Amino acid sequence: MELQVNPVDSSSLSELVAEYGELEKTLADPAVHADQDRARKLGRRYAELSPVIRTLRDLEAARSDLEAARELAAEDPGFAAEAESLAGRIPELETKLTEQLLPRDPHDGDDVVLEVKSGEGGEESALFAGDLLRMYLRYAERHGWKAEVLDGTESDLGGYKDVTVAIKSRGSDPEGVWARLKFEGGVHRVQRVPATESQGRIHTSAAGVLVYPEAEDAADFEDIPDKDLRVDVYRSSGKGGQSVNTTDSAVRITHLPSGIVVSCQNERSQLQNKARAMQVLRSRLAAAAEEEAQKQASDARRSQVRTVDRSERVRTYNYPENRISDHRVGYKAHNLETVLDGDLDAVLDALATADREERLAAHGGG
Repeated sequence: MELQVNPVDSSSLSELVAEYGELEKTLADPAVHADQDRARKLGRRYAELSPVIRTLRDLEAARSDLEAARELAAEDPGFAAEAESLAGRIPELETKLTEQLLPRDPHDGDDVVLEVKSGEGGEESALFAGDLLRMYLRYAERHGWKAEVLDGTESDLGGYKDVTVAIKSRGSDPEGVWARLKFEGGVHRVQRVPATESQGRIHTSAAGVLVYPEAEDAADFEDIPDKDLRVDVYRSSGKGGQSVNTTDSAVRITHLPSGIVVSCQNERSQLQNKARAMQVLRSRLAAAAEEEAQKQASDARRSQVRTVDRSERVRTYNYPENRISDHRVGYKAHNLETVLDGDLDAVLDALATADREERLAAHGGG
């Protein structure tokens, strides 16, 4: 649920307090937890509102304490210092509340589907795509998320020509997987000496990353006409394309109107692979429709970090200098090894901060 609130609108704040109270009562009812999906959504909303309510209560308490301290300071100068301290804290709490009440990305609590595709550079690009996949899998592990490789085509040296992975959170954290990984889409460039290079020369190659929310409610795409789909079945393949299954259980679905192709080969049966591929297809179609709508309304969202053209180079991984650089926000750090081991929080925090500052400025608070 998107939080659309004017920070100075006391009626909206009252509505949020009332909603928070209702959520507390609802979540305390054991019967609610019989429906896991509903309980999870309510839990996420409760967790989303909790820091806002906490800041609001701190602000109200600080204002009340300031009034009392000023009254007491008239009789006892010893309270003057406390009044001054409270007077300085109130603007900080007001700013914090304003930031917390900024309109949120409605997908922030969503799970994601992430695709990595090798680009120009042949085997070296495929190896780098594999490195990116491992980076995201390790990042997911650090956060206690569940990551599932849905489909992938391995290269001869153990990299990936392309790979699709679903990443899901396990709890009701309002900052879900999308909130952290939504900035990863784009071209990622690597500079290093390839394993296939005998002269020791540094090469530059790239891999593309596509990330989109896994739609929970893609009602508009629930009933896709059969005539719009081409379904192909084939045998699951492993490294170098060799068959690893004796049955045609892998499924590839082409959505003819859009040209979107999805495939899944990691489930045990053809039926399971088809169901999973359809789920990914619905998410892709929902993401494409939303992206088109955002383009048409670009005046309102043109400065947000996540609307960066996916064809642009977003990040460089420089091995000789142990450096990672994110070109969108000017972030640089010399800890490439730890980043590739899944320690992505610093660079993702920089992107989230830039996005928040842009939204605050657009809101009139910067």
